[in-house]
Amino acid sequence: MPLAHEAAILRTVLYADVFDYPLTLDEIHRYLIGESLPLESIQSSLVSSNWLSQRIDRVNGYYVASGRSALAEARHHRSTYAEKMWRDARWYGNLIAHCPFVRMVAVTGALAMDNVQPNDDIDYLIVTAPRRVWLARASAILIVRLARIGGVNLCPNYVLSESALAQARLDLYVAHEIAQMIPLVGFDVYSQMRSANTWVEKFLPNARSLPRPNPVDVSHTVWRTLQRLFEKLFSGSVGDALENWERDRKMKKFRSQLRGSNSAALLDETQVKGHFNDYGSRALKKYDERCTLAGL
Repeated sequence: MPLAHEAAILRTVLYADVFDYPLTLDEIHRYLIGESLPLESIQSSLVSSNWLSQRIDRVNGYYVASGRSALAEARHHRSTYAEKMWRDARWYGNLIAHCPFVRMVAVTGALAMDNVQPNDDIDYLIVTAPRRVWLARASAILIVRLARIGGVNLCPNYVLSESALAQARLDLYVAHEIAQMIPLVGFDVYSQMRSANTWVEKFLPNARSLPRPNPVDVSHTVWRTLQRLFEKLFSGSVGDALENWERDRKMKKFRSQLRGSNSAALLDETQVKGHFNDYGSRALKKYDERCTLAGL
């Protein structure tokens, strides 16, 4: 039987393998599942453990599940695609940050890990002022359509209020999404979100810090002035009426998708979680299968 820290290292590599993603030593340390170990201990185990050497290969500085060495080359290509995609993500993230009632914009999903392919979506998590989730989303959708004209696919698939930062779904997939998200704007709100979800540390105890800073320039005075003006105009009863109208209109449109067998979407006055084809449950199933095959 493996030692607890050996099992944790393999579990971490196997979870990344679900996404065809080899890991660096630093990434194994940050995303180590269920154990809090120093980097040096992980490195020592990878070098000295016969049990791990039979199950993990090292290729060009990356660690992969045995037999998956080709992923190292794939990661190199995907990181090249990510460089361009990050320029688009920052540019359009800056525009979204200037939409009325937006308080935080973060990149999530594959791009947060530089694990993208051409024509992949840029996923955003957006946090808004209370009672303005749907209006903020409507503004972001205008930018989505603008980006599409330029051949860029944006997907603001999770919009939630500052009053709803605590997540109801507490599993490894959501823990990873929170720990690996890259905030572009609203670092104070990001800190609040991490504080509202300390349960993440149960799954990923080493991933308490910000993955890496990637801020955008939000110093545009004219855009900030317009943002404040719109917020002032729509902060009262007029804004309440428009918010309710937009929510009801979209809820009717999405009703059939909510009933889908793979849907994990949540739509209400505090959040628009548009996960109509939930990959999280499928990813966790694949991860469990890999662990079972490895004897974990």
